[in-house]
Amino acid sequence: MYRFFATIHARPAEATPAAVIELEGNTYRTLHIPPPLLSQPFERDFESVIEAVCDWERMFVEPDGSFVWVSSAGAPAWQLDGNLYDRNELLLFVDVKGACPVEEFDRFLGALGWPATPLMFQLTREAVFLDEAEFRRWAARREPDKTDATDASSQASSARRP
Repeated sequence: MYRFFATIHARPAEATPAAVIELEGNTYRTLHIPPPLLSQPFERDFESVIEAVCDWERMFVEPDGSFVWVSSAGAPAWQLDGNLYDRNELLLFVDVKGACPVEEFDRFLGALGWPATPLMFQLTREAVFLDEAEFRRWAARREPDKTDATDASSQASSARRP
């Protein structure tokens, strides 16, 4: 299961490897994007992306580009929320957040033109760009669960006892 809060862009050929950063104890290679290239659109027009996803089961999309896509009843719960943005009728970027299985994420990216269109991902909170491989590694990180927190708390309490 991937979980993320990101903006998806078409990756310009001029994107270059940049600094290595640490996030949640893991290191990731970022990308440097010359600022004028951030406005490079996808090769897909806005309307064709909306048409590609509007008939998917459990996908709700508005003409303004806002969408929500949810898991089916009885399946493990997941949900994607986001917005498609355009300029001059072409898809410019996609804001998306949530969690979903890898297969569903790939299906969503396919509607954007992937894999023919290389992608890059801007992590919203961290304000860095990652290539697809680094993003997938980051999005697949294990979410801490309450058991881990309880175990860590118990171990810390035990360590303080005489």
